[in-house]
Amino acid sequence: MIKGKIHSIETFGTVDGPGIRYIVFLQGCPLRCKYCHNRDTWNKNGGTEKTAEEIVQDALKYKTYMEFSGGGITVSGGEATAQPEFLYEIFKLAKENGLTTCLDTSGCTKASDINDILDITDTVLLDLKHMIPEEAKNLAGIDINTAIDFARYLDEKNIPVWIRHVLVPGVTDSEENLNKMGEFVSTLNNVERFEILPYHTLGVHKWEELGLKYPLDGIPQAEDEDVKRAKDIIEKYGVEIYNKLD
Repeated sequence: MIKGKIHSIETFGTVDGPGIRYIVFLQGCPLRCKYCHNRDTWNKNGGTEKTAEEIVQDALKYKTYMEFSGGGITVSGGEATAQPEFLYEIFKLAKENGLTTCLDTSGCTKASDINDILDITDTVLLDLKHMIPEEAKNLAGIDINTAIDFARYLDEKNIPVWIRHVLVPGVTDSEENLNKMGEFVSTLNNVERFEILPYHTLGVHKWEELGLKYPLDGIPQAEDEDVKRAKDIIEKYGVEIYNKLD
């Protein structure tokens, strides 16, 4: 029986995918996002060990709420695709028990390498870090071209996707980045939602608890006007932004 490392579980999530969702945060992440609000997930050897069956059986306690709202199971992280066999087993058991599946990822894995997982994934939440390659590498340690290829693969397979982008003042809010973001997303036909996530500092304490210096110390949180400006730039490309300000 496949076991995996779990960071935490949220039994009544309402923002990480359609409807009410049971969210599993896996331990371990190959990215090094400077604004990470779950810094304690990076260590792949941390967390609690569980079987996929234990997770799905616990999720089924909330099946009535999930079915009523169109929800299901979301697997996040850390980076969910860092434990592919475990992720596949969770989704397989979820589908067998009538639950929808949602993958929250940064697209740092080649999509073709997890084709078996994507075949049983109902929705993907894809976090595009920065559309300028050197900036994405500096901010998150990610090859953004891998994430772009991942997005194109989802489009080809017609897998519904929610695009997410964290708006960090002075870091990800340049006109060049936002224009590239709007231009690229406008080429995709499977985008159900595009969310601009305002940068916040709520996770700074986790870095401090680990005795680490927070890399974006001094960067202000994104305000409503910052989000509106980004929204205006991206929507020039015919991309509709879903935002709580609306």
